Amino acid sequence: MLKTHPTPDSLQAGAVAIDPVLFREGMSRVTAAVHVVTTDGPAGRAGFTATAVTPVTDDPASLLVCVNAAGRTAQALIANGVFCVNTLGNADIPVADAFAGRANLQGQDRFTVGQWEPLETGAPRLLSSLVAFDCRLSDARLVATHYVIIGRIVSIKLGDLKPALAYQNRLYHSV
Repeated sequence: MLKTHPTPDSLQAGAVAIDPVLFREGMSRVTAAVHVVTTDGPAGRAGFTATAVTPVTDDPASLLVCVNAAGRTAQALIANGVFCVNTLGNADIPVADAFAGRANLQGQDRFTVGQWEPLETGAPRLLSSLVAFDCRLSDARLVATHYVIIGRIVSIKLGDLKPALAYQNRLYHSV
């Protein structure tokens, strides 16, 4: 059963606050794979570009995704209870931009970029992705401004081997 857990404003009493601008600048220097996380179901079709994705365990296979709690996508993902993590190749920059809000597309219109098909859960898979992880939501925890989402993987679709899309210094790079 899905549970959401609010967390205290401070993770540790007496902790020194880090300047958010400095934190974002520091994180911009960390190279990360680029993903588009998608969902579909009773709450509607939605998605967002993410670099905050990591494996949790391989048995059972699960992933962790972080999403801004203020957006409609977070609410749709939690309500739908399913999502797909699509790992992007270098040729998928237009998809990354569309789901990051850089292409002036909103909601359902973002899915006009790229070719999509529903997976077992109903979550949309980008056909050109390097890999697509189809997940059922197993936990969502509110941590400050973001939900930390854990999904149990129900299927994996491998795409073609080709250069991956990475993000560093606020720019895309081919890896």
